[in-house]
Amino acid sequence: MNISQTQPKNVVLIGGGHAHALVLHAWTKAPIDANVTVINPAPTAPYTGMLPGFIAGHYKREELDYDLVRLAELAGAHLVLGKATDIEREAKTITVDGDSTLPYDVCSINIGITSAIPTLPGFEEHGVPAKPLGLLATKWTEFVDAWENRNTQQPRIVVIGGGVGGCELAMAMSFRLRQQRHDPAITVIDRTHILDGTSDITRTQLRKELLDVDVDIRENTEVELVGEDHVVVSANDTRETIPADFVVGAAGAYPFPWLSNLGLATTNGFLDVRETLQTTVDPTVFAAGDCAHLAYNPRPKAGVFAVREAPYLAKNIQALLTGGHLDEYDPQVDYLKLISLGRKSAGADKFGRFNKGPQMWRLKDRIDRKFMNSLDESPDK
Repeated sequence: MNISQTQPKNVVLIGGGHAHALVLHAWTKAPIDANVTVINPAPTAPYTGMLPGFIAGHYKREELDYDLVRLAELAGAHLVLGKATDIEREAKTITVDGDSTLPYDVCSINIGITSAIPTLPGFEEHGVPAKPLGLLATKWTEFVDAWENRNTQQPRIVVIGGGVGGCELAMAMSFRLRQQRHDPAITVIDRTHILDGTSDITRTQLRKELLDVDVDIRENTEVELVGEDHVVVSANDTRETIPADFVVGAAGAYPFPWLSNLGLATTNGFLDVRETLQTTVDPTVFAAGDCAHLAYNPRPKAGVFAVREAPYLAKNIQALLTGGHLDEYDPQVDYLKLISLGRKSAGADKFGRFNKGPQMWRLKDRIDRKFMNSLDESPDK
């Protein structure tokens, strides 16, 4: 499909996720002949990989974010602060904050996911979703600051969801509060088994890490309600109230609801894309990262895929504008999973093998900082 004409076309990037940040960076070095607009709620965006380190206190808040204003400026793009709420595909317009509209010829969606649990009573009022990351970072900072000088009470935390992300957060929170000389009571709750989807050795090692810092693991347990200072759970027909000063939702990846209203094919609310990262219904709408479903080769939700998709996305958007060849993205079957253990130590999982220690933390820190530093590079580098 060739939509190239004499007048520069309008390219709109919806969301400032990892893939779009890298697309902008690519375009700082090889600008495209188009009017580029980025829509994002804030002038910065947090990097997923460094969140556990921030929660543990290893990184400052400002180290967690990359600067979308600078990236957009270097790429010759215009940054619009707001949230996209609809796409009128026939009119070729994008609605921002339910009011203003922006025209597009090609658009790409990279808005991530949410771990809010709207169906859980009380969660919206009293819980904090792990994603989007910015809210958790803000609420955690407020919580830590409030407990800085408390010497009598024990901070009580409940993490809903025992996947890798939830367990990373539990260990990071434990480390941070122990650095404040608290003895936190942290509970990880999962409706089935924690750490499903990891290898047996990784699951065994991470369970040991959790138990070593006195994290209480509740499996086959349902959360029924989140209150102001507690959660109500049930297991084996028995209900129990667990005191909680801070409740984090990390129980899954949920798509933003408006994506299902676009007339595009979805799987569980995630946008179906083909090998070129174009949506399966509309070739002028791309999607990448966690909000996309690789319909041709489904993969788990992980930041590594957004990073790997970025070069294909940057090239294919330009190819669509100029009538060039679009490349196909072939996701890897396995990848290195570096898992923070709270302190400056990490576990590394790949091909069913697991190694842990400070050297794995240094590797993770080096990879994360390399990603962030790459976004700060000047176009001439």
